[in-house]
Amino acid sequence: MAALGAENGSVSTHPVAVVDNKTLADFEPSKKPKRNKFAFVCAILASLTSILLGYDIGVMSGAIIFIQDDLKISDVQSEILVGILNLYCLVGSCAAGRTSDWIGRRYTIVFAGAIFFVGALLMGFATNYAFLMVGRFVAGIGVGYALMIAPVYTAEVSPASSRGFLTSFPEVFINGGILLGYVSNYAFSKLPTNLGWRLMLGVGAIPSVFLAIGVLAMPESPRWLIMQGRLGEAKGVLEKTSDTKEEAQLRLSDIKEAAGIPQDCTDDIVQVQKQTHGEGVWKELLLHPTPAVRHVLICAIGIHFFQQASGIDAVVLYSPRIFEKAGITSKNDKLLATMAVGFVKTIFILVATFLLDRIGRRPLLLSSVGGMVASLATLGLTLTIINHSHEKITWAVGLCITMVLAYVATFSIGMGPITWVYSSEIFPLKLRAQGAGMAVAVNRVTSGVISMTFISLYKAISIGGAFFLFAGIATVAFFFFYTCYPETQGKTLEEMEGIFGKLVGWRKEAKKLKMKTKEVNGDGTSNGQIQLGNTTTNGRQG
Repeated sequence: MAALGAENGSVSTHPVAVVDNKTLADFEPSKKPKRNKFAFVCAILASLTSILLGYDIGVMSGAIIFIQDDLKISDVQSEILVGILNLYCLVGSCAAGRTSDWIGRRYTIVFAGAIFFVGALLMGFATNYAFLMVGRFVAGIGVGYALMIAPVYTAEVSPASSRGFLTSFPEVFINGGILLGYVSNYAFSKLPTNLGWRLMLGVGAIPSVFLAIGVLAMPESPRWLIMQGRLGEAKGVLEKTSDTKEEAQLRLSDIKEAAGIPQDCTDDIVQVQKQTHGEGVWKELLLHPTPAVRHVLICAIGIHFFQQASGIDAVVLYSPRIFEKAGITSKNDKLLATMAVGFVKTIFILVATFLLDRIGRRPLLLSSVGGMVASLATLGLTLTIINHSHEKITWAVGLCITMVLAYVATFSIGMGPITWVYSSEIFPLKLRAQGAGMAVAVNRVTSGVISMTFISLYKAISIGGAFFLFAGIATVAFFFFYTCYPETQGKTLEEMEGIFGKLVGWRKEAKKLKMKTKEVNGDGTSNGQIQLGNTTTNGRQG
């Protein structure tokens, strides 16, 4: 029917059809909202903690060459020194969940930076192997805290439309840290041996100082504030970090429901059940999990295990040794080739951040793992050919370097960032801190085992055999992800429980949810985004 002009009694010359009180404009595809700048800044500041781990990984790959020369340590001592930080991380990641529920996500980030600052200084001033191990222990605790809290905080402040983009920032900054570590190796490699490696390790304290300053500009996580009953503060943060006021109200409503707060409660301060410091969470997570929680836990632990078991830390930490096995003998050339690894890894992780919310987690993850399988298998074959040749094979050396770069590129385009995005967004609110802490603990244990045994492994089964093994593990990972992992793109954090519950049969449930979404939206499309305003009834998809 034609709409009458409200002004001067004239009839509008542009008829607008009305269906159920909606105009044609309501059915036009909505313009994609601009990225929320405040949430963007918060994500960057929180993710600065991840530079700490990245720098340590990158710098140790080159520093260990000079440490071995200066302190006269064995290969076994070297691989323990390189990999032990990952096990020390366990202390931090296991404590971070409870700490962040107690003092808040924001101050846990400050705590992580302070611990790493002390650890970096201890390593820089180390006079012997034992002193160095003490520094590694302290730094490891800080890294464990940082690894757990950065993705959780970022996921909790991010709007659903750009959560994948923002939650991938920790992985971006890990890669940025790795690159800085490689550059530091090259920059200080010309100094006297006993001074060079100490400066490489000691300057890692610098990012911690910037982190402590930057955190002053960050708000607390709105989900943590609501779990503390501080609704007024949480509402203010949600309005700043959401794309629209409607989305802020929807997020507030969802978190209140998850926290057991009545929807009609509008007080700034409310009393909530004191289960906010971890009480009962482990029982619900491990002893009596619901089917949805069990599925979530398997997915989170599985993706963290396979991320490390497929050999990424072996490549990143031992790049100079791998290039040496490929036939590059000069220290300078090995460090330059290793810097190339850092540049490629960083570039492709940046590309991935822009694809996560466009393509989705699942397609990127599967294509990434497929590329990893191919590059690892080719690398194993090439290194085997070089190992059995008595002459330098130039094409094989070139192919080996290319496959190392291809491996870190395919890892960084999907497996790297999606591990952190996926595991931080799928846990229910009450279980999120402890669940993410468990997943990070598995990540660090697996990384520690790989990095502390890689030299011994390739001496036992050859360097080519080691990469064939990693290729086999990545193949298993591909089928595991294909079978068990649902797509989470565009879902709010409080909706996740609806798409988990059936480890193998989740596709049927996903189809039902998709049909419900189409019915609710009315136009049959959702564009992978949460529909807000008058196009949904309650903003839920299941």
